[in-house]
Amino acid sequence: MPAQIITTDDLREFKVELLDEIRVLISEQKNPTIKKWMKSVEVRKLLNISPGTLQTLRINGTLPYTKIGGTNYYNASDIDVLLSQNLKKKTR
Repeated sequence: MPAQIITTDDLREFKVELLDEIRVLISEQKNPTIKKWMKSVEVRKLLNISPGTLQTLRINGTLPYTKIGGTNYYNASDIDVLLSQNLKKKTR
């Protein structure tokens, strides 16, 4: 197997390509796509709450949901409304 020689120009080209790929990955993370319907696990992770707290929000009607089969789905706009309603204003 013949040896391949890597030049400094090859390394510069590699660096440029690598930086371009990293920029694309970072920009994708800054603009995450939010799904219209989320499963319980995703909602719990988003709100940083336990399964019991999410169940309480369902039971008392605070957070509407749709159940299909054995899976609960939550509308992202309902979560936004819930967060907006509980927004704490800064007091002086």
